[in-house]
Amino acid sequence: MANFSRLEVANVMKQTGLVPLFYNGDLEISKKVVKAVYDGGARLLEFTARGDFAHEVFGELNKYALKELPGMIMGVGSVTDAASASRFMALGANFIVTPVLREDIALVCNRRKVMWSPGCGSLTEICRAEELGCEVVKLFPGGIYGPGFVKAIKGPQPWTSIMPTGGVSPTRDNLEGWFNAGVTCVGMGSKLIAKNAEGNYDLSKIESDTRNALAIINELK
Repeated sequence: MANFSRLEVANVMKQTGLVPLFYNGDLEISKKVVKAVYDGGARLLEFTARGDFAHEVFGELNKYALKELPGMIMGVGSVTDAASASRFMALGANFIVTPVLREDIALVCNRRKVMWSPGCGSLTEICRAEELGCEVVKLFPGGIYGPGFVKAIKGPQPWTSIMPTGGVSPTRDNLEGWFNAGVTCVGMGSKLIAKNAEGNYDLSKIESDTRNALAIINELK
């Protein structure tokens, strides 16, 4: 069961402006990465469940966050069907992120009052997502559409909350482009949670990059 309501999650997304996202099948590595972004100030994380037994890793990772990282809101991304969404919600997912607009996922999430954020790529999809109760729309792939698309959407629909994912990096220039266009928050994956030349996560860099990104976002909001 989720520990945070859909409105609480949406408010934290709006307040912090950043949703780090990553996947690793190793529980201990995942714990270290989650702690690094948490220590950097992030209070949301999207676990992009793309591997075998990802639900098992997430379940244990969420237990760790509940015990050791107060206020950390754990969600799951790359969810493609209602059954998977239900499985992750049973493991305590506080929000569900999907690569596409799926009405079956909307129904199961709304039934449990869990926030869901579908990947949309047109004004029609965005409107339909909002009709289905979506609080924050995921613009995906963000790098293809760019800040200009967000600005165009916000013209006729200033009430729409948008989270681009893909094409977002922790640099000032990149973040300025997105937030000046009117995004509510950004989803940031490999540009933030990167591996070094040896293929290992640089935890101190992840922590500092998270802190710096949040500071820039705070200035821009």
